Amino acid sequence: MAFEFDHIFIFTDIGAPEADRLLSAGLAEGRSRIHHAQGTTNRCFFFHNAMLELLWINAPDDAQSEPIRRTRLWERSTSRHNGACPFGICLRPARGSEYTVAFSSWAYHPPYFPETMSIAVATNSDVLTEPMLFQTPSGKRPDRDPAEGLQPLDHGIGVREITRVELISPTANNPSPELQSVIDTNQVKLRLGTEYYVELGFDREVQGQQVDLRPGLPLIISW
Repeated sequence: MAFEFDHIFIFTDIGAPEADRLLSAGLAEGRSRIHHAQGTTNRCFFFHNAMLELLWINAPDDAQSEPIRRTRLWERSTSRHNGACPFGICLRPARGSEYTVAFSSWAYHPPYFPETMSIAVATNSDVLTEPMLFQTPSGKRPDRDPAEGLQPLDHGIGVREITRVELISPTANNPSPELQSVIDTNQVKLRLGTEYYVELGFDREVQGQQVDLRPGLPLIISW
């Protein structure tokens, strides 16, 4: 089965002030969303084929409630400076492919979704040294949204598509079966490093440009 990279989230401080660095780098911000009863809010940057999401806890009680607890969103946020991986990686089936999930999973029913819809969350969701892995049943390229709902896709630095997603991790030498399944889709690369961060490459990186947003945001963008 063919899969596509849908989006990545990075846990941030409340209000995601780290997004200002992305704005200064020449990216255009899209709409934000409050995830009602999940306890999270985001700021988002959309590209033609995928999205970058900066996420924070806005309601601690909701994030620690019974329906949400198994996602470990609370722990990923509060322990991200103390050994927890601050990322979540979302895949979607390639357009025209039959829906199947890339990894062993459990069904998460977000309170802000219709009751009949769920997100497939990988069964390694308790492994806080790896990113939260999940797959959305309704994911599609942002440039395929209807015109009235289209997010800002034109960026000052001219980037269009995410063409490389590389996770750097202190535990990269021993990935769980679920993370290995994601790597096997060829949508995400994994590399050993002394700290957690992500490299996003745009448009095959032909311009030879790069911005390192660390230490404020564990992200390097190249284009």
